[in-house]
Amino acid sequence: MYTIPRQGSGESGSGYSVRSDDLSLDEEREHFRRDTERQALFQLEKAKTKPVVFAVKTNVAFDGSLDDDSPVHGSAVSFGIGDYLHVMERYDPNWWIGRKVQQDCQIGFIPSPAKLENLRLQLAQNKGTKVYSQKATQSGDKLGRFIPHKNKDTGQVKVTINEDGEEVVTPAEQTEADNTANASTLVEGKAKKKGLLGNKTETVPPYDVVPSMRPVVIIGPSLKGYEVTDMMQKALFDHLKRRFEGRIIITRVSADISLAKKNALNNPSKRALIERSNSRGSNLVEVQNEIERIFELSKSLQLVVLDCDTINHPSQLLKTSLNPILVYLQISSPKVLQRLIKSRGKSQTKNMNVQMVAAEKLAQCPLEMWDIILHENNLEEASDHLCSWLEEYWAATHPPHRNSDNINTNGATNGGQQQQSRMFRNRMTEEDQEYARMRERYDEE
Repeated sequence: MYTIPRQGSGESGSGYSVRSDDLSLDEEREHFRRDTERQALFQLEKAKTKPVVFAVKTNVAFDGSLDDDSPVHGSAVSFGIGDYLHVMERYDPNWWIGRKVQQDCQIGFIPSPAKLENLRLQLAQNKGTKVYSQKATQSGDKLGRFIPHKNKDTGQVKVTINEDGEEVVTPAEQTEADNTANASTLVEGKAKKKGLLGNKTETVPPYDVVPSMRPVVIIGPSLKGYEVTDMMQKALFDHLKRRFEGRIIITRVSADISLAKKNALNNPSKRALIERSNSRGSNLVEVQNEIERIFELSKSLQLVVLDCDTINHPSQLLKTSLNPILVYLQISSPKVLQRLIKSRGKSQTKNMNVQMVAAEKLAQCPLEMWDIILHENNLEEASDHLCSWLEEYWAATHPPHRNSDNINTNGATNGGQQQQSRMFRNRMTEEDQEYARMRERYDEE
């Protein structure tokens, strides 16, 4: 039977002291949570002026608005399969700070590979499937798989394999198993690998490291090394150089970068094999050095345009780590191309057949293989078309920095030293007020 403590008794006093202790503990927890979120907000503000450390292409889709447990609630970055992300820093083991390369996308928290792996395991458990561990090298040959462009508004997609072994990208269908929070948060890209025991489904790593600025590669109208193609591409290069003066790097690439397969060059054990002193090994080492040079050039966040001697088809670059912007300089009429070749003299005319065949192969490429197709009737219009496209890409990779003078970014540096003392403060401090203003401003965005 429950008895009410007598007023003024020891029972009553101890009861109130317990409630007081509980209240104090709740306040401490709340202060700790607010302090942690405040420091995370400061880090987000500081990251706006930090350089891009590296970039990745996504092999999974992530919806940050669902079941958000990022350091600042509501600040997780959402992305689809095949998106590009700029990363400014690694915040902790579970989260990076960065943004999706798209206009009007703000800096936020990006789930780290470890975080996505935990989501993948939870997703597999929710679907009642057995999770198989795998080495990174097993899926290395799948990292460069080309995923066609999709409408950014469609959100999540799924990748399937047809009877010919080709990947097909379609909008993800919602199933009963996908109704759970984790299933809605993460959508994976799958790949099939043929082996002695038949096809085996593999999970690709969530991210591929790519250049911070996707290099621009112009292909067509026919073969490099022949006057018509070389002269038309040079005219485009000259126009780009004038239009983006101070913002562009145009560099010649003589090595055959189509040999830069990820599964060979990114695997330390296979890297040792290609460094042997045979001719092919020497070529691959040269190719790897060229790939590293392109990555280094991209860190400047200038437009990087590659004048490639050996690239004549988009498929040559699909399995590399470059993920370039593929530009098709097209002459849609074969008769026009023939006249241009003849106008360059007999030395070019005698090789007309090989140039016409190459042009036909380019014309047969699916539209999804190209980022931009220049089909204008004159080079001036084609140049303007390409420049307009690249201006949009520049805006997506160079977001305007808002004036943050009213934000005390030094607070993030000193926050760790003051954390313990602030944890026990009960009154609204200046930092608490500043936190409230920052939170309000972030919510408005």
